[in-house]
Amino acid sequence: MRRSNQILRITLLIGLYLQWQLCSAAHVEVKLKSGSALEGNLLAEKRDQLVLDVGYTVLLIPRSEIERVEKGPLERDLHSEISKADFDQTMHGSGLYLESDKELQDQSVVALSKQLGPAVVQVRTPSGLGSGFIIHPEGYLITNYHVIESETEITIEVYQEEKGALKRAAFDSTRTVALDKFADLALLKLEHEKDENTRFPYVNLARMSTIKVGQPAFAIGSPLGLERTVTEGIVSTKTREFEGRLFLQTSTQINPGNSGGPLFNRKGEVIGVTNMKLNYSEGLGFAIPVDRLKYFLNNREAYAYNHQNPSSPFRYLPAPQIMNIKRSQD
Repeated sequence: MRRSNQILRITLLIGLYLQWQLCSAAHVEVKLKSGSALEGNLLAEKRDQLVLDVGYTVLLIPRSEIERVEKGPLERDLHSEISKADFDQTMHGSGLYLESDKELQDQSVVALSKQLGPAVVQVRTPSGLGSGFIIHPEGYLITNYHVIESETEITIEVYQEEKGALKRAAFDSTRTVALDKFADLALLKLEHEKDENTRFPYVNLARMSTIKVGQPAFAIGSPLGLERTVTEGIVSTKTREFEGRLFLQTSTQINPGNSGGPLFNRKGEVIGVTNMKLNYSEGLGFAIPVDRLKYFLNNREAYAYNHQNPSSPFRYLPAPQIMNIKRSQD
């Protein structure tokens, strides 16, 4: 009996140690000499190999195969560069976006529109205009694919309120990072001079599980070019199907120019990306659900913009190399 208790204590101690190791492990990206990359938690560094937890398994990577080790996107893009969060909450990120760890309190549309408005931008091209919103303080922003389709001259107008007046700042140098024609999503990056003090206001993304039918919602955008226009409604349904895809339906007024803008909940989180309405109707607007947006961002490398073929929504990857395998002599 005493021996079994000792074994149980040792097992618990080992489990606690392993849990501590996993929690304290650094998130890194390992670049291999073959050109591939692995991302995960670095559990141990040995003289001849690294021990990397990639989520579903633990890999032992020989140092002879490693070109370099970098901080993972989570630490590099967010934690190491954000000087101050917009909300007094403990935040965590995934890729380029942020979610709130804590339950936020509902606020009035008056307060939220003033707080979130600076993160909503106007997207202009030679053929038209739309809306967008910044998701990262380095200037990454979301809009609709159809807003910038086949365009290379993209201007982003950012607005700030100063002494009751709206101050405009136009960015003509905008880089297209990723496109998904079929989900109608585009990821852009504001190009600007590198400055430690340059931080763009940004918004947080909601969890899909928190969205309820009937809950209040509001949009900020530029319908017909009228920047920073706020409209309010409710979430009418979470699962409206069009051409095999699901959309959020909302009674919030959506008009041309709202496309690509955010649909918010009363906590100030983005629950969808507004992209269409039914013609000759009112109160029948639609938005791309936030979980589809997260999928696009988490897999943005698969949707990376191809500068050699800018009009194509596809990215063609090189064929795998054929390895010559010598047959053994019988």
